[in-house]
Amino acid sequence: MTARVTATSIVDAIANDLRTRILEGELTSAAALTETDMAASYDVARPTAKAAIEKLVAEGLLVRGAHKSARVAELGPDSVRDIYQARAYLESEVLRRLALTRTVPEGAVQANLDIAAVAGGSALDVVEPDMRFHTSLIDAVGNERISRMYRSLVSEVRLCMVRVQSLNLLDTALIQAEHQRLLELIGEGDGPAAAELLDEHLARARERLAAAIGGEAGPEAHLPSSLHRG
Repeated sequence: MTARVTATSIVDAIANDLRTRILEGELTSAAALTETDMAASYDVARPTAKAAIEKLVAEGLLVRGAHKSARVAELGPDSVRDIYQARAYLESEVLRRLALTRTVPEGAVQANLDIAAVAGGSALDVVEPDMRFHTSLIDAVGNERISRMYRSLVSEVRLCMVRVQSLNLLDTALIQAEHQRLLELIGEGDGPAAAELLDEHLARARERLAAAIGGEAGPEAHLPSSLHRG
Protein backbone atom coordinates (compact mmCIF):
# COMPACT_ATOMS: atom_id res chain seq x y z
CA MET A 1 0.00 0.00 0.00
CA THR A 2 1.44 3.38 -1.00
CA ALA A 3 1.70 5.95 1.80
CA ARG A 4 -0.04 9.24 1.02
CA VAL A 5 1.17 12.69 2.07
CA THR A 6 0.14 16.23 1.22
CA ALA A 7 2.48 19.24 1.26
CA THR A 8 4.02 21.82 -1.03
CA SER A 9 7.39 20.07 -0.81
CA ILE A 10 7.48 16.31 -1.36
CA VAL A 11 10.66 16.00 0.70
CA ASP A 12 9.08 17.92 3.59
CA ALA A 13 5.88 15.92 3.28
CA ILE A 14 7.70 12.60 3.52
CA ALA A 15 9.86 13.87 6.38
CA ASN A 16 6.76 15.10 8.23
CA ASP A 17 5.03 11.76 7.84
CA LEU A 18 8.10 9.81 8.96
CA ARG A 19 8.56 12.17 11.92
CA THR A 20 4.98 11.60 13.03
CA ARG A 21 5.35 7.83 12.74
CA ILE A 22 8.55 7.96 14.81
CA LEU A 23 7.08 10.15 17.52
CA GLU A 24 3.96 8.01 17.74
CA GLY A 25 6.09 4.89 18.13
CA GLU A 26 5.06 3.26 14.84
CA LEU A 27 8.67 3.25 13.63
CA THR A 28 11.35 1.99 16.00
CA SER A 29 15.06 1.29 15.91
CA ALA A 30 14.27 -2.34 15.11
CA ALA A 31 13.38 -1.48 11.51
CA ALA A 32 15.88 -0.37 8.87
CA LEU A 33 14.72 2.51 6.67
CA THR A 34 16.34 2.09 3.27
CA GLU A 35 16.13 4.69 0.54
CA THR A 36 14.79 2.04 -1.83
CA ASP A 37 12.01 0.96 0.52
CA MET A 38 11.04 4.56 1.35
CA ALA A 39 10.98 5.49 -2.34
CA ALA A 40 8.64 2.57 -3.04
CA SER A 41 6.47 3.26 0.00
CA TYR A 42 5.92 6.91 -0.91
CA ASP A 43 6.04 6.39 -4.67
CA VAL A 44 8.86 8.89 -5.21
CA ALA A 45 12.32 8.84 -6.73
CA ARG A 46 15.14 7.49 -4.59
CA PRO A 47 16.94 10.88 -4.31
CA THR A 48 13.71 12.35 -2.88
CA ALA A 49 13.48 9.60 -0.30
CA LYS A 50 17.16 10.09 0.53
CA ALA A 51 16.64 13.82 1.09
CA ALA A 52 13.74 13.17 3.45
CA ILE A 53 15.79 10.65 5.43
CA GLU A 54 18.73 13.03 5.65
CA LYS A 55 16.42 15.74 6.97
CA LEU A 56 15.50 13.53 9.93
CA VAL A 57 19.10 12.49 10.42
CA ALA A 58 19.93 16.20 10.80
CA GLU A 59 17.15 16.49 13.40
CA GLY A 60 18.57 13.60 15.39
CA LEU A 61 15.53 11.36 14.93
CA LEU A 62 17.33 8.99 12.55
CA VAL A 63 20.91 7.78 12.57
CA ARG A 64 22.92 6.19 9.81
CA GLY A 65 26.51 5.27 9.16
CA ALA A 66 28.32 5.41 5.84
CA HIS A 67 26.58 3.20 3.27
CA LYS A 68 24.14 1.95 5.92
CA SER A 69 20.38 2.07 6.25
CA ALA A 70 18.87 4.67 8.55
CA ARG A 71 17.29 3.66 11.85
CA VAL A 72 15.32 5.49 14.48
CA ALA A 73 17.73 6.91 17.03
CA GLU A 74 17.69 5.14 20.36
CA LEU A 75 17.56 7.40 23.39
CA GLY A 76 20.17 6.47 25.96
CA PRO A 77 20.66 8.09 29.36
CA ASP A 78 23.57 10.21 28.11
CA SER A 79 21.57 11.46 25.12
CA VAL A 80 18.62 12.34 27.32
CA ARG A 81 20.85 14.34 29.66
CA ASP A 82 22.47 16.16 26.71
CA ILE A 83 19.07 17.12 25.29
CA TYR A 84 17.73 18.37 28.61
CA GLN A 85 20.94 20.24 29.41
CA ALA A 86 20.77 22.06 26.07
CA ARG A 87 17.15 22.96 26.81
CA ALA A 88 18.00 24.20 30.27
CA TYR A 89 20.73 26.53 28.99
CA LEU A 90 18.44 28.14 26.44
CA GLU A 91 15.20 28.21 28.40
CA SER A 92 16.58 29.46 31.71
CA GLU A 93 18.17 32.47 30.05
CA VAL A 94 14.95 33.15 28.16
CA LEU A 95 13.00 33.19 31.42
CA ARG A 96 15.45 35.70 32.91
CA ARG A 97 15.05 37.93 29.85
CA LEU A 98 11.27 37.74 29.90
CA ALA A 99 11.21 38.53 33.62
CA LEU A 100 13.21 41.72 33.04
CA THR A 101 10.24 43.16 31.15
CA ARG A 102 7.62 41.05 32.96
CA THR A 103 6.53 39.66 29.60
CA VAL A 104 4.09 36.77 30.08
CA PRO A 105 3.42 35.29 26.61
CA GLU A 106 -0.25 34.70 25.82
CA GLY A 107 0.71 31.60 23.87
CA ALA A 108 2.25 30.06 26.97
CA VAL A 109 -0.77 30.99 29.08
CA GLN A 110 -3.12 29.32 26.59
CA ALA A 111 -0.90 26.25 26.26
CA ASN A 112 -0.98 25.75 30.02
CA LEU A 113 -4.75 26.07 30.03
CA ASP A 114 -4.80 23.38 27.35
CA ILE A 115 -2.65 21.12 29.53
CA ALA A 116 -5.15 21.53 32.36
CA ALA A 117 -7.98 20.68 29.96
CA VAL A 118 -6.42 17.33 28.97
CA ALA A 119 -5.34 16.40 32.49
CA GLY A 120 -7.93 13.64 32.71
CA GLY A 121 -7.16 12.13 29.32
CA SER A 122 -4.28 10.20 27.84
CA ALA A 123 -0.84 11.15 29.11
CA LEU A 124 0.28 11.57 25.49
CA ASP A 125 -2.30 14.34 25.03
CA VAL A 126 -0.07 16.54 27.18
CA VAL A 127 2.86 16.44 24.76
CA GLU A 128 1.56 18.96 22.20
CA PRO A 129 0.49 21.73 24.61
CA ASP A 130 3.57 21.11 26.78
CA MET A 131 5.82 21.60 23.74
CA ARG A 132 3.81 24.67 22.77
CA PHE A 133 4.22 26.14 26.26
CA HIS A 134 8.00 26.01 26.07
CA THR A 135 8.30 27.20 22.46
CA SER A 136 5.98 30.14 23.24
CA LEU A 137 8.39 31.27 25.94
CA ILE A 138 11.33 30.97 23.56
CA ASP A 139 9.60 32.87 20.77
CA ALA A 140 8.43 35.65 23.11
CA VAL A 141 12.01 36.94 23.34
CA GLY A 142 11.67 37.95 19.71
CA ASN A 143 15.13 36.74 18.67
CA GLU A 144 15.03 34.79 15.43
CA ARG A 145 18.32 33.02 16.03
CA ILE A 146 17.38 31.88 19.53
CA SER A 147 14.12 30.50 18.15
CA ARG A 148 16.04 28.77 15.37
CA MET A 149 18.50 27.26 17.86
CA TYR A 150 15.66 25.92 19.97
CA ARG A 151 13.86 24.48 16.98
CA SER A 152 16.98 22.53 16.06
CA LEU A 153 16.28 20.59 19.28
CA VAL A 154 12.52 20.33 18.93
CA SER A 155 12.30 16.86 17.40
CA GLU A 156 14.56 15.35 20.06
CA VAL A 157 12.78 17.29 22.81
CA ARG A 158 9.42 16.03 21.59
CA LEU A 159 10.76 12.47 21.42
CA CYS A 160 11.84 12.76 25.07
CA MET A 161 8.41 14.14 26.00
CA VAL A 162 6.67 11.28 24.24
CA ARG A 163 8.78 8.77 26.15
CA VAL A 164 8.18 10.53 29.47
CA GLN A 165 4.43 10.59 28.97
CA SER A 166 4.11 7.10 27.48
CA LEU A 167 5.90 5.74 30.55
CA ASN A 168 3.75 7.86 32.91
CA LEU A 169 6.80 9.33 34.60
CA LEU A 170 5.27 12.70 35.49
CA ASP A 171 2.01 13.88 36.99
CA THR A 172 0.14 16.15 34.59
CA ALA A 173 -1.23 18.27 37.43
CA LEU A 174 2.31 18.98 38.64
CA ILE A 175 3.47 19.90 35.14
CA GLN A 176 0.61 22.37 34.87
CA ALA A 177 1.16 23.79 38.37
CA GLU A 178 4.88 24.36 37.81
CA HIS A 179 4.18 25.98 34.45
CA GLN A 180 1.69 28.29 36.14
CA ARG A 181 4.24 29.25 38.77
CA LEU A 182 6.83 29.94 36.07
CA LEU A 183 4.41 32.38 34.43
CA GLU A 184 3.73 34.03 37.79
CA LEU A 185 7.45 34.46 38.51
CA ILE A 186 7.98 36.01 35.08
CA GLY A 187 5.10 38.41 35.77
CA GLU A 188 6.63 39.28 39.14
CA GLY A 189 9.96 40.03 37.48
CA ASP A 190 11.80 37.31 39.41
CA GLY A 191 14.00 35.81 36.72
CA PRO A 192 16.40 33.92 39.03
CA ALA A 193 13.52 32.15 40.81
CA ALA A 194 11.91 31.29 37.47
CA ALA A 195 15.19 29.85 36.17
CA GLU A 196 15.65 27.83 39.36
CA LEU A 197 12.15 26.36 39.11
CA LEU A 198 12.70 25.57 35.43
CA ASP A 199 15.90 23.69 36.25
CA GLU A 200 13.98 21.64 38.83
CA HIS A 201 11.11 21.08 36.39
CA LEU A 202 13.40 19.78 33.62
CA ALA A 203 15.73 17.85 35.92
CA ARG A 204 12.88 15.75 37.32
CA ALA A 205 11.84 14.65 33.83
CA ARG A 206 15.46 14.17 32.75
CA GLU A 207 16.47 11.91 35.60
CA ARG A 208 13.27 9.87 35.63
CA LEU A 209 13.55 9.24 31.90
CA ALA A 210 17.26 8.43 32.14
CA ALA A 211 16.47 5.84 34.80
CA ALA A 212 13.54 4.40 32.84
CA ILE A 213 15.75 3.66 29.83
CA GLY A 214 18.52 1.93 31.72
CA GLY A 215 20.50 4.63 33.50
CA GLU A 216 20.82 5.47 37.15
CA ALA A 217 18.53 8.22 38.36
CA GLY A 218 20.09 11.32 39.86
CA PRO A 219 18.68 12.77 43.11
CA GLU A 220 16.52 15.22 41.16
CA ALA A 221 14.24 12.36 40.14
CA HIS A 222 12.79 12.02 43.61
CA LEU A 223 12.98 15.50 45.08
CA PRO A 224 9.55 16.93 45.95
CA SER A 225 8.51 19.97 43.99
CA SER A 226 9.48 23.27 45.56
CA LEU A 227 5.79 24.15 45.23
CA HIS A 228 5.15 21.65 48.01
CA ARG A 229 8.06 22.55 50.28
CA GLY A 230 7.98 24.87 53.25
